[in-house]
Amino acid sequence: MTPPFPEFGPEHRALLHSRAGDLYREIASGGPLRPRGKRFAKGSADRKALTLLLELGLLSEEGDQVVAVDPALVQARVVAPLGQQAAELLSESTDWANAFAELSQAFRRGTATDSPLTDMRGTANINRYLQTVVGDAEFELLTAQPDGARSAAILKIAIDRDVAALRRGVTMRTLYQHSARRSVSTREYVARVTEDGAQVRTLDEFFNRLIVVDRRLAVVPASDDDTHAIAIHEPALVAYLADIFERYWERAHEFSDREAPTRRAVADDVHNMTVRMLIEGHSDNASAKRMGVSARTYAGYVAALKEEYGVDTRFQLGHAMGRLMGPEGDAKRPPRPAED
Repeated sequence: MTPPFPEFGPEHRALLHSRAGDLYREIASGGPLRPRGKRFAKGSADRKALTLLLELGLLSEEGDQVVAVDPALVQARVVAPLGQQAAELLSESTDWANAFAELSQAFRRGTATDSPLTDMRGTANINRYLQTVVGDAEFELLTAQPDGARSAAILKIAIDRDVAALRRGVTMRTLYQHSARRSVSTREYVARVTEDGAQVRTLDEFFNRLIVVDRRLAVVPASDDDTHAIAIHEPALVAYLADIFERYWERAHEFSDREAPTRRAVADDVHNMTVRMLIEGHSDNASAKRMGVSARTYAGYVAALKEEYGVDTRFQLGHAMGRLMGPEGDAKRPPRPAED
């Protein structure tokens, strides 16, 4: 790589912004200067400033005087080599990254041949692995993301990763729970990736996190706190997990509020899921987790049911739903009062 000539660093630029710059402006406005006396004694601040200006070519010696030189004539000597060095460093870093990427693919594929499972511990390690395998995707990504809305920070990282895959021609389908529709950051993420061809749907049911890459690799959680995951390379298991995803996908609704039927279907799903949680006797916290919402939001769903059935307590709600229980165990909605 070609180094700048001469080599100047941040400390020189700082000096040019301060003492050297002041000295240059003094000479440019006041005319030629004889650098004599204690002011320019060896080791003094002005001597260092003078030396830098001469090295940069911003001052020119004419006899025993120094005169200012047009900075436009000097800039290219300093800036152009820096720009060239930056371009060469960027190119070199890209070449190194490509070399490591090729070796990483060889390592993962070799590992997949030797063992059907890869154990990963620690959020950072899992995220790095996912970043890499998604970057290696060739034709398809299937992702199931439960627990409602994902954090804005995670989605910001996911946008760049997923858009890059989509622009390589990879198809992507993502499944959320209905509660994700309430998140502004999730809606922004969905709008961005669907612009590049991704498909996103939501479902009322609880499901586990799942990522399937090219039908050859699946990543599933091995703990409830997202700090332990397993990558599955066994073709039969990957095919089984992909089939589960497809079954969920067929029952899900498109992530869009533009169509009134979709909004009604999602509202009905939330209603029915809340009823199911109450009938099955889950605690509020467990029910909220399964629906991907906060305990407070779930309490709001229950309050809405009480209002709908015209009751004040959960005991009364259970009794009212029991009277309207259908043959398949689903509680029918109470009849609406006739309009005047």
